[in-house]
Amino acid sequence: MKQISVLSLLLFIINISWAQENALKITNSVSGKEIIIKENKRIKIKTTEGKKISGRFTRSDNKSIFLKGEEIVLQDILEIKRNPLLLSIFSSGFFIYVGAITAGFGVIIGALIDSTAFWLTIPGAAMIYTGIKSPNFLRKFKRDKNWTFEWIAIPPAS
Repeated sequence: MKQISVLSLLLFIINISWAQENALKITNSVSGKEIIIKENKRIKIKTTEGKKISGRFTRSDNKSIFLKGEEIVLQDILEIKRNPLLLSIFSSGFFIYVGAITAGFGVIIGALIDSTAFWLTIPGAAMIYTGIKSPNFLRKFKRDKNWTFEWIAIPPAS
């Protein structure tokens, strides 16, 4: 029984020592501010070739990330932005819902009360289009604004 408990304790300690998470550290060289995005989170990036790619990212090696089946070198990233799924769903749904209500009320009021209310369909259509395009109001971290990107390992929480 003593050997089993010692073995269990040893395995637990080994597991904790090897259980480090990878993360992308974004640092501003002027202000020293640091942002950490853990691996497998959703991001949007723009590369030096002008490609815009979004999705979950993983570590490929020390100098690159793997995103949507492509390996992208950290030096080729012009800008990076978080893209959480819940925020995308909420903002898209909100704009589509409000746009549909606005356009619907514009048509109903325009047909029954006053024909100038048909003008409400224009902002309604604009809100629906904005919802379909899925806006992301989070901050971009651009290389030309003194942000640098590097991989770090985060130790497990104690």
